Amino acid sequence: MTALTLAAAQTVSIPGDVAANIQRHLALMWAAAEQGVQCLVFPELSLTGYEPFLAADLAIAPQDAVLAPLRELARELRLTAVVGMPVRLAPQAGVLIGALVLGADGSVGVYTKQHLHPGEELAFAAGQGGEVLAFGDDRIALAVCADFSQASHPRQAAAAGATVYAASVLISEAGYAADSALLEGYAAEHGLLVLMANHGGPSGGWACAGRSAIWTADGNLLVAAPGVGDALVIARRDGGQWTGQVVAL
Repeated sequence: MTALTLAAAQTVSIPGDVAANIQRHLALMWAAAEQGVQCLVFPELSLTGYEPFLAADLAIAPQDAVLAPLRELARELRLTAVVGMPVRLAPQAGVLIGALVLGADGSVGVYTKQHLHPGEELAFAAGQGGEVLAFGDDRIALAVCADFSQASHPRQAAAAGATVYAASVLISEAGYAADSALLEGYAAEHGLLVLMANHGGPSGGWACAGRSAIWTADGNLLVAAPGVGDALVIARRDGGQWTGQVVAL
């Protein structure tokens, strides 16, 4: 197996302040590059915070110039960053919960959340998912929060050849035990490395749990942030063995 370094970027988003959140994302990208990270995954709607009723005003097209600083840094650092943003795929289309894949080659890919939580349909339309990401021999399948509540979602990822299942989420303290148990179970059931990037502070009225985590393909917890706040939760594979590290920021 080739070497691979992945990380969950646990960050505290400022509600609706895209410019400030971009600056924080840039800082986490620099910190990740210093750790040799090749793919960095941010939480659900990380660039706006989880603010459904601001989403229509904040939604962008995937190629919007507001993302230029992030795209340029991803290319400069040779780092793929998956960032959360409300998106419209056409001017009059509905707002989707997007995970934008800012490639190390300067490209922009789009994953859109397929399964909505109850109530999210008031602000968002259901999306269509997206392509599996290729990193050497590895394939990374993306998920956004409620996507993983459907057992068919990780099952389809595994059937598509994924070796990693990377979920951008908002998980509250109240929901953490059940949701982390689901992700742990998927790791063991499908033989996937499972990465979960959670918000590190309050968002959208939710007391987010932080504790972003990564599970190995046997279902064992490799590494997790100890609580809330900004952090990188890193998994490194070298010589076929995974090791974990948390870098607090």
